[in-house]
Amino acid sequence: MLDRDNDLNAWDRDHFFHPSTHMGAHARGDLPRRVISGGEGVYITDSTGKRSLDAFAGLYCVNVGYGRTEIADAIAEQARELAYYHAYVGHGTEASITLARMIIERAPKNMSRVYFGLSGSDANETNIKLIWYYNNILNRPEKKKIISRWRGYHGSGVMTGSLTGLHAFHNAFDLPRAGVLHTEAPYYFHREDRSMSEEQFSAHCAAMLEEMILAEGPDTVAAFIGEPILGTGGIVPPPAGYWAAIQAVLKKYDILLVADEVVTGFGRLGTMFGSDHYGMEPDLITIAKGLTSAYAPLSGSIVSDRMWQVLVQGSDQLGPIGHGWTYSAHPICAAAGVANLKLIDELGLVANAAETGAYFRKSLADALTDHPNVGEVRGEGLVAAVEFVEDKDDRRFFDPARKIGPAVSAALLECGVIGRAMPQGDILGFAPPLCMTPSEADTVVAATVKAVAKALPRR
Repeated sequence: MLDRDNDLNAWDRDHFFHPSTHMGAHARGDLPRRVISGGEGVYITDSTGKRSLDAFAGLYCVNVGYGRTEIADAIAEQARELAYYHAYVGHGTEASITLARMIIERAPKNMSRVYFGLSGSDANETNIKLIWYYNNILNRPEKKKIISRWRGYHGSGVMTGSLTGLHAFHNAFDLPRAGVLHTEAPYYFHREDRSMSEEQFSAHCAAMLEEMILAEGPDTVAAFIGEPILGTGGIVPPPAGYWAAIQAVLKKYDILLVADEVVTGFGRLGTMFGSDHYGMEPDLITIAKGLTSAYAPLSGSIVSDRMWQVLVQGSDQLGPIGHGWTYSAHPICAAAGVANLKLIDELGLVANAAETGAYFRKSLADALTDHPNVGEVRGEGLVAAVEFVEDKDDRRFFDPARKIGPAVSAALLECGVIGRAMPQGDILGFAPPLCMTPSEADTVVAATVKAVAKALPRR
């Protein structure tokens, strides 16, 4: 008979290679282990019966909340009817074709087709190949470099890990690879010149981008990739005028724009897509997480009409495109996506993200802004962050070795709420399910106040 407390912990320690985990500490038993056994709404329950309000929606992804039988039933029905068939050579299923139509109906204007994968990482790998293919078809073989941003997150594959601008994803992996460049992050709170207004800082970021393009040679730069709002890099909304300034530079040098909407797609910012929220006009959009609310693994690359016409030209010249995944457009995952998007509409979750998100962020700011170690409370829609500093007047940051962010996150968990200690800074992040209510937001704020008081008592 299974002993949950002993057998699972032993098997976990001895056999499970966890992602983004301190491997030695885990193997030695120095890390706390938690086996998650159930979920309902915004709450998850572990194998000991402990219930926690998941204010990070797994990893920004369980947008409709846990325990939605509509999606579970759609998955089961599809599995009974047809568990799998490939999408190669024009094959499709009702679920995959229907989902592609639903996505394009919701996507920003001038988007044309959807290529399906399984994760945001593989979707961005697809994007990279399509960018290179596109420029080869246009007889621009040197126009291949891709510019990302420091603190951006775009995956953890070889090329997508290169696009990612976080050191932990590069350390000892021989990344980033050639052809990937990083420009300044639009992190207004961390600006060197504190006299700059948001608009001035946006102009500075655009100038730094243009300087890089000119140094590399515009004929060698193919694309720029960015999240509408920085996610894993600190949950940082762009400063005023940022995307308009960046896009002006990209258009000047005929450089494609990739909007990585793995986090922001399907309602997170209070709009269906972050691109619409910030007036972005992307050539490619990366989607995943909120596409199925993580009830099944599915991602997508949404291709603009501008790019699609060139891809068709390439196929006419070269034959079938030599790119595909075995599980592209997997019917079970697509069925989950269809049911999920229907639920987002039926439950009004995009509007709730805007309304409850505004209430949540204001409540966080009202409760924490006057704390001497709270440097900034920021966010948009239902994503927010609290950044901690040693001295807010001098904007002096804590020594990273003190691990203030993880200490606050651990204290928050003791209060029954899950938040995320973000990398490369002392930042507590929130991205709750889009179904969170104002009263549940109050629970998160009250727990956060207690956690901050415990980890950073006022002196």
